[in-house]
Amino acid sequence: MNELAHNPSPETAPVLCFRPETHPLQSMAKFNDIQLLRINYLRGPNLWTYRPVLEVWLDLGALEDYPSHQIPGFNDRLTTWLPALIEHHCGVGERGGFLQRLQEGTWCGHVLEHIVIELLNLAGMPTGFGQTRSTSARGVYRMVFRARDESVARMALEQGHRLIMAAINDEPFDVTAAVAKVRTEVDDRYLGPSTACIVTAATDRGIPHIRLNDGNLVQLGYGASQRRIWTAESEFTCAIAEGIASDKDLTKSLLKACGVPIPEGQVVHSPEEAWEAAQDIGLPVVVKPSDGNHGRGVTLDLHKQADIEAAYHVAYPEGSDVMVERFIPGDEHRLLVVNGKVVAAARGEVVSITGNGRSSVKELIDTQLNSDPRRGYEEEYPLEIIDIQTNVAVQLELKRQELDAHSVPAAGRQVVVQRNGNVAVDCTDDVHPEVAYIAGLAAKVVGLDIAGIDMVAQDISRPLHAQGGAIVEVNAGPGLLMHLKPAVGAPRPVGQAIVEHLFPAEEHADASQPAGRIPLVGVAGTRNTATIARLVAWLLHLSGRHTGLACREGLFLDRRRVDAADSAHWEAAHRLLMNKMVQAAVIENDARTILRDGLAYDRCQVGVVTDMDGADTLAEFDVHEQEQMTKVLRTQVDVVLANGAAVLNAADAQVAALAPLCDGSVVLYAQDPGLPALGEHRAKDNGRAVFVKNGRVVLATGSHEHVLAPLADLSFGRNATAPDTDALLAAIGAAWALDIAPDLIGAGIKTFEPEQPTTEAPRA
Repeated sequence: MNELAHNPSPETAPVLCFRPETHPLQSMAKFNDIQLLRINYLRGPNLWTYRPVLEVWLDLGALEDYPSHQIPGFNDRLTTWLPALIEHHCGVGERGGFLQRLQEGTWCGHVLEHIVIELLNLAGMPTGFGQTRSTSARGVYRMVFRARDESVARMALEQGHRLIMAAINDEPFDVTAAVAKVRTEVDDRYLGPSTACIVTAATDRGIPHIRLNDGNLVQLGYGASQRRIWTAESEFTCAIAEGIASDKDLTKSLLKACGVPIPEGQVVHSPEEAWEAAQDIGLPVVVKPSDGNHGRGVTLDLHKQADIEAAYHVAYPEGSDVMVERFIPGDEHRLLVVNGKVVAAARGEVVSITGNGRSSVKELIDTQLNSDPRRGYEEEYPLEIIDIQTNVAVQLELKRQELDAHSVPAAGRQVVVQRNGNVAVDCTDDVHPEVAYIAGLAAKVVGLDIAGIDMVAQDISRPLHAQGGAIVEVNAGPGLLMHLKPAVGAPRPVGQAIVEHLFPAEEHADASQPAGRIPLVGVAGTRNTATIARLVAWLLHLSGRHTGLACREGLFLDRRRVDAADSAHWEAAHRLLMNKMVQAAVIENDARTILRDGLAYDRCQVGVVTDMDGADTLAEFDVHEQEQMTKVLRTQVDVVLANGAAVLNAADAQVAALAPLCDGSVVLYAQDPGLPALGEHRAKDNGRAVFVKNGRVVLATGSHEHVLAPLADLSFGRNATAPDTDALLAAIGAAWALDIAPDLIGAGIKTFEPEQPTTEAPRA
């Protein structure tokens, strides 16, 4: 699917650049703010692009008479604040293209588009798509830009609006603060890095996703073909296994029973008991919480009673119990196991500073460790900032060396700051097969499909038993960032591994439906589209699929109407796609839905377009002529899958002209078999068509014709209601495109009841 094909090319799109008639700038006058008339989030494929965008209607006011090069100092201020604008190609198609447009003269709506895009780029949410187009009203423009999250997009717009007005009126503006506000919104609203990498991997395989809450609960796929993830947990992650993993003592006992090497240890309930246990186990020991994570509260290599008792107080707040374990010499490692196989491994390092005889420990940590660009507070950083004031474990480690934050180590003295929690060196290629087997076994023993296996080993390339190594923890919902952005080494495709686990490629290699998808039919237009949608849903139901239907006559699950309200809109369609019971879906759309919300689905197997009527009702969207409807309703054809089909009304030349835009095949329908469009289509690549010939409905593939039934026999239901012929042909074409057998189509039409159900089931 080519996104460029969906949008006007640079050669044909309206160009927002210098025009001859300009006016002298008002002396020292300040321009009023650009008015944002309407802000609308298009959540699915739309007339602009296939992805969600924020659409902004704006009024330039007096600035309509002042292109960018007519505002003194504007271009210089803008490029000084946002120097990376040089990377924006714009319609010129090369680096520096947007700056060229600025110098030639372009309107402020277009400039605002690029400012917002650059703010998003600087905030860590790269965005490359944007368009600005004039409307029929002078000075009013429609601006859109790619928006993965509505609230993030709105914040970027707000800051971009303030920035452009400051640049226009030569007022100060804090770009760093503006980017920080957008960045905060990204951190608060967008998916975490672990979830995002899985979603990205699913998208790369053509699997759609739906975010189910404000956090990291995400649905991959539609309806009955969906899988759910929550960070690095999947719907296959057993609650019992997760409970076992959170109980480290229970985990160790299960692993030991299966021959997995573990350190000896026991749960303790006081500092005194911790010392007693350490003496029984043998020094040195590790003190840690029994159900903590991310290395919090863990203190290693303890020899002294005072240190062990102090470590108890560090571990106690981080879990329900405290454990004392035998200390295993070696490096900390984290192995990611997915479906029983090791897909990534990382090694930890002891973090230390070197004294210079002048600086305090705190100063040395800041200059030698926290200055590392790999460290940060946000999730995207592989290493954390070390805050000595709040990190009790670091304070304890220093105390063991008779130091504190204000101590000044002698020049050349090595001071250990952290012994664990710095797992960020990729070592996937070094993992010995026996080590990988032990890690996979540990995940299976606990019962986790996705697990983070923490082990200590001196050399991960040697068998674990031979070097006295051991598995110290098995974690559910492991973080993936250390494998995505290792401080040292290559990133690993862990998202792809998890998606492959959820949607095995071999199970979908020969399937009629791509991974994560169900048969989905979109019906667009105005002429009897509800009847078409209901009939197609009925035929899908008869073919053995639990079918959902969203149309203007209500929301249906098979023959049960679960909502009587008009459901030909985004929200109702989304309800169907989230329903795990739905094995096929039929969704009615109209131009207003596409213009207001976009489509509820990213792709469909069959897209039906009946007509291009309705322009006279869409003035609020700046649609006034029927010719404009092509750009709106082509959206339904653009989203048809490569193995799907568009079903188009050949009797409407504007509709039939959409055929070349379809990535899949095309089925034309019309009552008149002699239409030139039908003949040309049938002659080209054995094109399929549905028409009426000699009073009979015919399914034609190229020159081959199959008579479905006499038109007079294809009446609806017990009352033999005569259907609208065009609607009947459209529904037959859609069912045929879904590979429903012609005999079943004929029988299904006769059993279809066009009347709405008189009773309603409880609302879903």
